[in-house]
Amino acid sequence: MSILRSKYYDHPDGEDAFGKIVATNKYALAAGLAWSTVDVLTLAKPKGYLPTLGRFAYNTGPLMGMATAFTLTTLAATNARGKDDKINYLLGGFAAGGVFGAWKHNHVAGLCAGLFLGIAGVIKKMSIEQGWEFFPDSPTKQYGGVNIAENDWSIMADRPKGWTTEKQA
Repeated sequence: MSILRSKYYDHPDGEDAFGKIVATNKYALAAGLAWSTVDVLTLAKPKGYLPTLGRFAYNTGPLMGMATAFTLTTLAATNARGKDDKINYLLGGFAAGGVFGAWKHNHVAGLCAGLFLGIAGVIKKMSIEQGWEFFPDSPTKQYGGVNIAENDWSIMADRPKGWTTEKQA
């Protein structure tokens, strides 16, 4: 199995630290590169290659640090406490919030982000334990699309061709 194909829940919590770090950092890297592209093109508009790479590093690095802090804190809490429960994810969220606060040089922002990310982690852990998905893979029925004219999604079908309101004699 390729290391880039690893997923967070391939192994139980408390095991396979490197695989879990790779799994979380894939998403952090993707989000960081996407946000950095928006930042470079619309907000910061750096002049030259080095300032552009600096903006990419400024945005992507802390997001990867937050993912790593969450993963390692959750792993350490699971191993230290000997329990696999929601508190570990709450602690991981607060660790990621601490990295965010250091990035923004604002401890209040870090505390708020830690609270938000901790609650998000608890909700994610609840979804894993209870077997439901916060963002399901595919909707049960999809309406609309590119070829909407070919599909009849209305309540009543169209009238037949040549239909009139009066009877013709």
